[in-house]
Amino acid sequence: MNKNALILLLLFSFSGYAQDIFGQWTTVDDETKEKKSIVEIYKRDDKVYGKIIEIFDASKRDLPCVFCSGEDYNKPVLGLEIIKNIKKDGDYYKKGTIINPENGKTYKLRLTLEEDNNNLLQVRGYISFFYQTQYWERVIQ
Repeated sequence: MNKNALILLLLFSFSGYAQDIFGQWTTVDDETKEKKSIVEIYKRDDKVYGKIIEIFDASKRDLPCVFCSGEDYNKPVLGLEIIKNIKKDGDYYKKGTIINPENGKTYKLRLTLEEDNNNLLQVRGYISFFYQTQYWERVIQ
């Protein structure tokens, strides 16, 4: 490999286009395709979590999670940790859960970056062998 190619490879490796799921992601409504919120995904104690850090609809910013259960019941949706206890397993992050604050339902979760677009996060929620997939867009700053 020539010197210039090696330099370009190293620069790309350390650039802002990280090849992981960590950072901020814009959620999109499945039906209307409108942007709903921004979720920040981060690591804590060797597990992955995600919380809502922005809600675009001003009328929903101060709502509590009335449909959530347990420790999340009645917590503000803005700031709510909706992704919990995910662990990396090969190409996927899984073995954790995601809460839908609009109905309080909790799903098993699998996260992975799209193979040909690292700015799209595949978010797949499971109940038994049924699943639904959403695609969240990376927030580029």
